[in-house]
Amino acid sequence: MIAFAFLATTINYLDRQSLSVAAPLLRVQFHMSDVGYSRILFAFLLAYTVMNGLSGIMIDRLGTRIGYAVFVGWWSLSSLLQCFANSTFSLGAFRFLLGLGEAGNWPAAAKLVAEWFPSEERSLASGLFNSGSAAGAILAPPLIVLLVLRFGWRASFACVSFLGFVWLIGWLLFSTPPPNADSPAKRSVRPSIRSIVRSRFTATFTVSKVFIDPVWYFYTFWFPEYLVNGRHESLSFVGHYAWIPFLVAGAGSAVGGFLSKGFLRCHLSLTNARKAAVTLSCGMMAMAILAVRVDSVMFCIALISIAMAGYTAALANMLPMPADVFPSDSVASVYGIASMGSGFGGMIFMLVTGWLVQWFSYGPAFVLFALLPFIGVAVQWLFMGPLSQTVISSQKETSILHE
Repeated sequence: MIAFAFLATTINYLDRQSLSVAAPLLRVQFHMSDVGYSRILFAFLLAYTVMNGLSGIMIDRLGTRIGYAVFVGWWSLSSLLQCFANSTFSLGAFRFLLGLGEAGNWPAAAKLVAEWFPSEERSLASGLFNSGSAAGAILAPPLIVLLVLRFGWRASFACVSFLGFVWLIGWLLFSTPPPNADSPAKRSVRPSIRSIVRSRFTATFTVSKVFIDPVWYFYTFWFPEYLVNGRHESLSFVGHYAWIPFLVAGAGSAVGGFLSKGFLRCHLSLTNARKAAVTLSCGMMAMAILAVRVDSVMFCIALISIAMAGYTAALANMLPMPADVFPSDSVASVYGIASMGSGFGGMIFMLVTGWLVQWFSYGPAFVLFALLPFIGVAVQWLFMGPLSQTVISSQKETSILHE
């Protein structure tokens, strides 16, 4: 089952990266400025952010099998619609629809991990499925560049959307329910949405993601642009080398999972093991400060690779946190609500990035995204509290529980 989550995440990022790889050509065709491009990114993130909060709730209600299918089908259809874009506005509108669908991937995958794996194995399982984001980003530059140069950018969007429909057929035919899904031991009282939103964990987890998640948005959406406009490399160069940081980031996902397991073997508590792994990962993200200051473009790519591996290592330890605190039938809701909050941060920081790049340079943007994660991890250490299954007193919470 984790293979399905990995493949869905890979396709998710192929769809997402198709724009950033084709952006140099699209910007010329549609006469986009840096600010105009950032507005298209904003449209995607707006939809992605708003739907994050709703997608998790929908997936918890529909179940992993049906919920995952609905969102993959939606984003695949939206990806296909991009073929018909004829202006900056229409492209932004179709990216908005794409964001609505893609928002369901991580809540669904986090719920799948919570259902199938015990707590000590969830970081590694999360790292494995999340490495699909790196795999998709690795495949995107050479694949999209090849399709764009040979068949045009419209064909690139169509081909990637086709992969989503193939996944959908396979998922509906071969996915199975988790073991002991119907046993009494697996059943628990599901917290209400109100209690989830008001919980200390959800608030602090959301705030920490506000400062950590935009790092990945920055590299995903702006890295190919930086190589072309900041380093003055060709689109062909992007196709040959832009996949390298994402390959290293994929390894970072696995490393993050092993970090947490290593700390647990050193007799750290689950709480300290998760947070210590995130802290070390933030140190790796700080390497981006040097990336714009080196002359060698390959050394620059190496430093960005370390920073991106740091993000995926951190995420491998953050993805299982909701399942450490809430029952599995609420995990998608918790992760979706937190991702909705962090998405608003990502939207703001993407607009800030466009403004910084247009009026200053890429340098301040790299410094910003190297330092932001330290705010997020500080929130985890200072305010999040222990990661343990929430026990809701029936006397205090009876009015807001259901099952």
